[in-house]
Amino acid sequence: MVLLFTLLFLVFAHYPYSTSSYPSSTEWRSARATYYAPADPRDAIGGACGYGDVEKAGYGKATAGLSTVLFQKGQICGACFEVRCVEDLQWCIPGTSIIVTATNFCAPNYGFPADGGGKCNPPNPHFVLPIEIFEKIAIWKASNMPIQYRRIKCRKEGGIRFTIDGAGIFLSVMISNVAGAGDLAAVKIKGSRTGWLPMNRNWGQNWHINADMKNQPLSFEVTSSDGLTVTSYNVAPKEWNFGQSFEGKQF
Repeated sequence: MVLLFTLLFLVFAHYPYSTSSYPSSTEWRSARATYYAPADPRDAIGGACGYGDVEKAGYGKATAGLSTVLFQKGQICGACFEVRCVEDLQWCIPGTSIIVTATNFCAPNYGFPADGGGKCNPPNPHFVLPIEIFEKIAIWKASNMPIQYRRIKCRKEGGIRFTIDGAGIFLSVMISNVAGAGDLAAVKIKGSRTGWLPMNRNWGQNWHINADMKNQPLSFEVTSSDGLTVTSYNVAPKEWNFGQSFEGKQF
């Protein structure tokens, strides 16, 4: 696990991410998509976004791993995309599209050129989909397909979920089930004995802070990439413990 975090840090350190709002939902952009088989364990721990078991976390199988230029150092985690197959009459399923959530990172392979095997290398925009989802828009034999994608608003049931982890004064919060833009640009935390304290992105949608927050109810203020903010007061009770999840308000 430490090796995974180290590799993610080394890769992301080379590419800045944008905090600008996502493009208009009507703006289709070109990319390519491949699939992975059900036996592939890449989502066993929730991939690079840290959602854990993505099906149990409510994302189902409609998920995607994104290449470096799309992943934005993990800020994109939780964002929703509509994807459709284009340009290939032999393999595309006409009139279909899918909606997927960004939950993973497709790492670059610099042993191959971007146009010759390094499908997730910069500057390629690329989606890696579960085969069950890929087959909704294209025949599986197509393998590497031209697609179009666009950002759309996420629709979620229930409120934003805050899963608390850590030890001592190190507090880590994984934030999931975010509607609207789906991804977060800033998070603040407040205890009954503190003011609002900014949290730092650890990786994906895991946010952390070094502060003694035990034995006090916790509130959260989250700001999405489109600039909207939701505040959930006293989400966690005074007796909260590491490993627990709590539900707050929703966008």
